[in-house]
Amino acid sequence: MKTLYVGAALIFGLALNLAAEAKNYVEGQDYVKVGGITETKTPVLREFFSYNCPHCYHKDPQIAATVALLSKDIDFVRTPIGAGRPAWILSQQAYYVAQKLKLTEQVHAKIFNQIHELGNAFTRPEQLKAFFVAQGVSPGVFDATFNSVDNQFTLSNYDFQAQLAEIKAVPSLLVNGHYLLNPSSFSPSELAELVRYVAALAD
Repeated sequence: MKTLYVGAALIFGLALNLAAEAKNYVEGQDYVKVGGITETKTPVLREFFSYNCPHCYHKDPQIAATVALLSKDIDFVRTPIGAGRPAWILSQQAYYVAQKLKLTEQVHAKIFNQIHELGNAFTRPEQLKAFFVAQGVSPGVFDATFNSVDNQFTLSNYDFQAQLAEIKAVPSLLVNGHYLLNPSSFSPSELAELVRYVAALAD
């Protein structure tokens, strides 16, 4: 009888796995196809976000857990949103500087914390400079990075990507440049499953 129970358990577990694999996602409900952007590398998951957005702050652990579950199967990149708001644009620049100086992992959570826990959103470039100097960046390196032509070009590209991807709210997730997801109603494991499904769709 013990062998029978073990066999039944294995069959039941297999049935659950097959059911999960066979889950049907609905276009227009679980994901939306948009004109989107051309990604240089696929599969890729792109997050549109702002450090100033409370929803992005609260969803960041969920998205980080999802990315961890996806592991190395899918590349993960971010596009910060400016939305024409001065403080949000400064946060875009914060992300640019962090990326350029390879400090994103070091400062990502700290920027969220400064804005949402300490209530110190960036409102002037001097505040942004002070933040990065506190992270060990020399004032000269910050000035050269912040005032570079590439900074302005990259910010324009961020905004262009958001426009092409038809971003209306953040955080939003875009898979392979053309499939827009809303992460709000999924657990990390469910979201990872959806990302894998959508990434396998033919454009």
